[in-house]
Amino acid sequence: MNSQSCVTILKEWDIVAARQMGREIAKNIGFGTVDQARITTAISELARNIYLYAGEGKISFNIVQSLDTKGISIKAEDKGPGIKDLSQVMEDGFSTSGGLGAGLPGVRRLMDDFDIISEVNKGTTIVTVKWLR
Repeated sequence: MNSQSCVTILKEWDIVAARQMGREIAKNIGFGTVDQARITTAISELARNIYLYAGEGKISFNIVQSLDTKGISIKAEDKGPGIKDLSQVMEDGFSTSGGLGAGLPGVRRLMDDFDIISEVNKGTTIVTVKWLR
């Protein structure tokens, strides 16, 4: 993959750019429209979280390969305030922004693999993967 497979999130418009890049990569890998929509929704949520809570960060995309399939890996990184209570944030319906609360539990449901590391005052890194079926 080229070095263009990363979108810096600084302003709201960058969320759209990240969605478009992710959808394009997913389409090129061979994901159908339903999975493309799932992936795009997950990207929206991750990018919006960076924009709302950290102010700045990046979304990176990689094509990943396992023995029998390939997929898209999406990494959301920021150096924001971090998440004080990860278990609370991962509860369904929890929202600090007053949004619908699909949030990170929604991302976890939409994708196949989900990993989050967050340190208060250091930032958050989320890596999620969707595998081609």
